[in-house]
Amino acid sequence: MAKKQFKAESKRLLDLMIHSIYTNKEIFLRELISNASDAIDKLAYRSLTDDSVTLKHDDYRIDLKIDKENGTLTVSDNGIGMDAKSLEENLGVIAKSGSLAFKQAVQADKEHPEADAADIIGQFGVGFYSAFMVADQVTVISRAYGADEANRWESNGADGYTITPCARDAAGTDVIMKIKADTEDYDYTRFLDPYTLQGLVKKYSDYIRWPIKMDMTKTRPVEKKEGDDDKDAPSYEEYTENVTLNSMVPLWHKNPKEVSDDDYAALYREKFGAFDRPLKTIHISTEGVVSYEALLFIPSAAPFDYYSKDYERGLQLYSNGVLIMDKCADLIPEYFRFIRGIVDTQDVSLNISREMLQESPQVRAISRSIEKKIRRELTKMLEKDRETYEKFFQTFGLQLKFGVVSDYGENKDDLKDLLLFKSSFEGKLVTIKEYISRMPEAQKDIYYACAQTVDKAKALPQAEALLTKGYEVLYLTDDADEFVMKTLLSEDGKNFVNVREYQQERTDEEKEQEKQQAQALEGMLGFVKEKLGGKVADVKLSNALGSHPVSLASQGGITLEMEQYFSRIAMENAPKADKVLELNPEHPLVKKLSETYESDADTAAKYAQLLYNQAMLMAGFEIEDPTAYTDLLCSLLA
Repeated sequence: MAKKQFKAESKRLLDLMIHSIYTNKEIFLRELISNASDAIDKLAYRSLTDDSVTLKHDDYRIDLKIDKENGTLTVSDNGIGMDAKSLEENLGVIAKSGSLAFKQAVQADKEHPEADAADIIGQFGVGFYSAFMVADQVTVISRAYGADEANRWESNGADGYTITPCARDAAGTDVIMKIKADTEDYDYTRFLDPYTLQGLVKKYSDYIRWPIKMDMTKTRPVEKKEGDDDKDAPSYEEYTENVTLNSMVPLWHKNPKEVSDDDYAALYREKFGAFDRPLKTIHISTEGVVSYEALLFIPSAAPFDYYSKDYERGLQLYSNGVLIMDKCADLIPEYFRFIRGIVDTQDVSLNISREMLQESPQVRAISRSIEKKIRRELTKMLEKDRETYEKFFQTFGLQLKFGVVSDYGENKDDLKDLLLFKSSFEGKLVTIKEYISRMPEAQKDIYYACAQTVDKAKALPQAEALLTKGYEVLYLTDDADEFVMKTLLSEDGKNFVNVREYQQERTDEEKEQEKQQAQALEGMLGFVKEKLGGKVADVKLSNALGSHPVSLASQGGITLEMEQYFSRIAMENAPKADKVLELNPEHPLVKKLSETYESDADTAAKYAQLLYNQAMLMAGFEIEDPTAYTDLLCSLLA
């Protein structure tokens, strides 16, 4: 039979595909297996109303056959098959309505090699033609169910194709690919390796509902015969076994009551290359506007690259058991990026691109549902299994704090009740609600102390004063904590207040007394500010320093903790806090400063420097010149 030509546009398109430089050529197998599964689905559905279909459910199968001698790989099925007309219609015209768009996508891909071939191929319905990415020649032998003869479709690419009658024992289709020779850039013959194919089936098509079979070479022990003294005789022999490569029934399709924790852990380790057991497994089956099933895992340990720029969030997305995307970031919010898992839905087509996924209302609906279910499970864990939740929070709590701060606090109301903070209350981790529930009636605000460690937070002068009054103090030791508090602002009518901003409540008489004291010491305060040469924005008296003579506070939007954070991350042109030096007028050292200011300005200037450096050290800052500070201290002691 004379060779037929592809339509002009299809010919150019196929030529582009054959000579394109996709790195993800391996998805051809996923496409052909999905086509085979569809063909079996059609015949199985027909059997429901057609008694002439004698195949039983267990008879259906997809076979992979390797012929290394001839360099061919065959994908076969015993589905509904195609007649000559169907071959002409389905394989003679590429991407009927989408070929131009596909061509444009391929051309764009040449400009952007990082584009995903699976996205482009799936989007425009040309999955079968992905075979030409790995094969010089493709032959399709197909016999339609109910037909007496089969037909052979054959093509070596853009030059055209032929369709000729042939024989096949039963209905079904064989796709025979003559695999390309290896090049410097790509190892094509790996697709003739059974273990490579086994891995690809496991990766992309593990949950196809029909068994995918292939002959595999295995070994077994050789039983030595009695009296056999040949020590060099082999202990094992090779044999061939036809094995099923895919699991077929996904774990997430099963009733959770039928699945053990060990089953979940095994899947978690297999799918995500993890060594730990999941801390928590969330098994979801949802029907409604959007239907999906999911298995979500909270790891018990953070991946080694979790807080690096190389870490990619996302869930594995399946369409009816076929992997669409290994890491679909659109399914999970950034603040739950630690979640690993699998989502399977029939409401998202296999033939969908990454760009279309981002705009898909189904994906957005699934994402919203998943976010709510994760939040619900974390809340349940917090309330019912506090020990496990605290273990989780110590590993991933910082991520939740980032979630509160990000997007201008858009998600703070959803996440605030999941936060835990170290507390002065019995040294425990506490929630904001728990803190508020214990507040004395006289306490108006929620107090927190920021420092690099709990011990340093306890040692802050203002924290000491609050603890003496019996108030609970939250100890914030993470970089994100100060930003979290500035984002939350208040809870249940209570403001979040940094202990550095704390001022004791005073009677009118005490306020008047302090006013007079400030007026009396006004000259000394101005003197200290002048001698510090712009290092502080202001010098004030404070009645909240307890037994300490001095402390450092700030004014304006940038706090001391924020300045320290910006410094640690080496932020260019990092903003600085406007520092305020607070002096305790009742402390002997401050009284000494006041007395000396009146009689010995040079010595008073030394006291001012001493107190400033003490305040810097207590606040966790490095002093500019440790040697000069030591000399200053020695001179004053002498």
